[in-house]
Amino acid sequence: MSSPITSAASATAHAATPAPACRLSAASWLAVVFFAGALLFGAVAVAQGDVFYLRLATEALIFGGLALSVDLLLGRVGLLPLGQALFFGLGAYVSALVLKHWTDSLWLALGVALVFSALAGLIGGLIAIRSKGVYFALISFGLAQVVSKLIYNTRELGASDGIIGVPAATIAPGLTSGTPQLFFLLVLGLIGAFYLALRYLMDTPMGRQLDAIRINEHRVSFLGVDAWRYKLGAFVAAACIAGVSGALYPMLRGFVSPELMFFQVSGNAVINVIVGGTGTLIGPLYGSAILTGLRSVVGSFTAHHHIVIGVLFVVVVILMPRGLIGYATPVLQRWLDRRRDNAGEQA
Repeated sequence: MSSPITSAASATAHAATPAPACRLSAASWLAVVFFAGALLFGAVAVAQGDVFYLRLATEALIFGGLALSVDLLLGRVGLLPLGQALFFGLGAYVSALVLKHWTDSLWLALGVALVFSALAGLIGGLIAIRSKGVYFALISFGLAQVVSKLIYNTRELGASDGIIGVPAATIAPGLTSGTPQLFFLLVLGLIGAFYLALRYLMDTPMGRQLDAIRINEHRVSFLGVDAWRYKLGAFVAAACIAGVSGALYPMLRGFVSPELMFFQVSGNAVINVIVGGTGTLIGPLYGSAILTGLRSVVGSFTAHHHIVIGVLFVVVVILMPRGLIGYATPVLQRWLDRRRDNAGEQA
């Protein structure tokens, strides 16, 4: 039986085999469809002068960034983070404080949020990474609960009311986050950069090691690989993605509150990942878009939209445990392979 490291090395060698540039994989096509669809949605919203749905799509992308960070840990390392909202909320608070009391520069706000998120991820990782399974999930949940309660009871940070009146961030001279169309494109670009960076990471030796750790951590350690170091690196990277995504939230909504660190936010991110497809990277973005839109549509008819989300989650877990994209990817890949084979025979 081959070891996870051997399998990972074989996969790396296979990935290094040159292929025609036009032959995109199914996962790549699904990513192209998502981002092209987002651009089309934005164009239609702008043409119709509909700011509400444009801002809703921007919010879906922001929470999609949080879901991406969860998928890195859950789908690629095998760690279930039930407190990932800690870093999302931390980035939101840091961004709001920078914009309100220091500078209106969007890039400085994102940079400071990135630094704080990395430090928080390092500290949280040193505490949580040594545990596994349900213990890791509970420790990450506990860390988020402790920090959220501290902020909830800190009057200087607005206590339960949070921070309101966050000004629009300056993207460039004369351009601010207060322009919905421009901010939507900016957020789409940042989330796209996160996705591409994670795709690239998973094709590197570090990414192969993370996959091997998820499959069999004991065997990886037996082969001389420091699994703890790789898991800590993934934890910090996930914290940075969540923190920068959270830093975008006050630029969109103009306020932050301790609720951004509550379990509901972390739970929604996990649901987005599972519904979209765990370990697919593009699946969490689809899941965030679908569920954010569904909450808005169902919420306009009833306040009990959580029931609909819960039913959908149960159905997906029972009938499609790999998620929507997890099932769509192999089906699309087989169809693409058949088309390429037919094209090759005709040639």
